[in-house]
Amino acid sequence: MGLFGFGKKKAKKEAEEAAEPIDEDKVAAEAANAAAKAESAESVLAEPSNEYAGRGEERGPWDVNDEDVPDYDDYLDLGAYYLPFLRGIELRIKANRATQQILGSTITYGASSLEIEAFAAPKTMGLWDDVRADLLEANKAASEAEGVFGTELKLPVNVKGGKTVETRIVGVDGPRWMLRGIFSGKAATDPDNPETEALNKFFADIVVERGEEPLAPRDLIPMHPPVAPAERKAAKAAAEAEENGKEHFKDIPDNKPKGPLSQDQTTEVKTTLSRGPMFSEVR
Repeated sequence: MGLFGFGKKKAKKEAEEAAEPIDEDKVAAEAANAAAKAESAESVLAEPSNEYAGRGEERGPWDVNDEDVPDYDDYLDLGAYYLPFLRGIELRIKANRATQQILGSTITYGASSLEIEAFAAPKTMGLWDDVRADLLEANKAASEAEGVFGTELKLPVNVKGGKTVETRIVGVDGPRWMLRGIFSGKAATDPDNPETEALNKFFADIVVERGEEPLAPRDLIPMHPPVAPAERKAAKAAAEAEENGKEHFKDIPDNKPKGPLSQDQTTEVKTTLSRGPMFSEVR
């Protein structure tokens, strides 16, 4: 009896609810409130992404803090990023003529080139989608295409002499940074060309060091003149030697010596770091 009685009560309740008129304004308000709460929760819970389009577990560009970052001890240090070795390349540094601030680098390989720039990005989202949209809006001849690094841009550029150069612009987002590569020559037009494959791999092997300096999104990450692996290793060895030297003095009493040696005695060690060769193929 209890079961049938429950069924009757339920049916009666449903009938009463069906008889009540629907307040459309109330329903719309509740829906709006639910949407607002969902949007608010989404914005509050947003966290830095661990996955970025164009990067993978086995391919960069890499961040210095990536778990699988390659050993970049033998890379060329430019501050914002470390460049891998590639036989036969030429390196040119782009700098502001007035301030001498380094802005980026360009790699030439055969009949192809790759211009590289590193930008600061927000913590919780990538930058490449917005940059790509701006480039598309500003350049009517630009078009999107899917490439090895995700969505890329094809952009014809007019140069001196009335010539038009085809470029392929790649952007890869990382933790608080975006690395942009502008490919030209065969590397921009022929995906199966050996030069394209070599420069794609070169770009994928770059290691980015964002640093902790506060930077606004789209600011260039600070760079410095190239430091060769030999120079970096020599500087590291000198710093370690200096630190080890200090360890030897930690047990010496602070009081001044008694007797005829009334003045503090100091020892000066000078270390000269000879400039080692850059990459043998870098000019």
